[in-house]
Amino acid sequence: MSNTPVQPESQQTSADSGESVPYIRKIRSFVLREGRLTKGQQNALDNHWPAFGLSYQSSSLDLPRVFGRSAPVVLEIGFGMGKSLVEMAANAPDKDFIGIEVHKPGVGACLADAAAAGLTNLRLFEHDAVEVLNDSIANESLNTVQLFFPDPWHKKRHHKRRIVQPEFVQLLRQKLQIGGVFHMATDWQNYAEHMLEVMQNAPGFQNVSASADYVERPAHRPLTKFEQRGQRLGHGVWDLMFTRIS
Repeated sequence: MSNTPVQPESQQTSADSGESVPYIRKIRSFVLREGRLTKGQQNALDNHWPAFGLSYQSSSLDLPRVFGRSAPVVLEIGFGMGKSLVEMAANAPDKDFIGIEVHKPGVGACLADAAAAGLTNLRLFEHDAVEVLNDSIANESLNTVQLFFPDPWHKKRHHKRRIVQPEFVQLLRQKLQIGGVFHMATDWQNYAEHMLEVMQNAPGFQNVSASADYVERPAHRPLTKFEQRGQRLGHGVWDLMFTRIS
């Protein structure tokens, strides 16, 4: 997983709404470890970035122009190596997908898989998600935001680095359409409980869960090899889905 927020450093005025909103900057929820690019990943970056890549910009992107159509937009924060993101985009050609990841090998791997699948409904950022959301994504332009298996920062002194914090959730609220969904998943129970507490107290959101806590993994979220291995070992996975209601 990759991107994340922090305590608001200052207030900025949103170009889309005129509201003063938290500008989340200082505490990062990720550690950038580049790793070595494989030849295939480098080739994908060289050959396929022009078709799939999006550059961070300080003004909102025109998403219908980016994709050449108007369709529901799903944004995933920290897509890792991108296999599940590519699978979701391939399975939902009626939707457009944006992935954000800071780790270059993962971006390269995702580009290679997206090109091999012949996708036209997927675009990628290699940039910090908070900056992209603050500056490059228009308010009320997203149908869904996905955050799957972010770094849990399990040590208590690092909990402030967790991406799901009240300020970040309100940033997402602005970017989601009314009726849009914030979908989270984690395999750390303590982080699931933290997510649930933050979201239950977040203005403008309603829990999709009939039991007011977690939901079953929806069919559209692929079961990863990581999860399958965890299930065999008896590990749990918690999905949370909250709808923007105001």
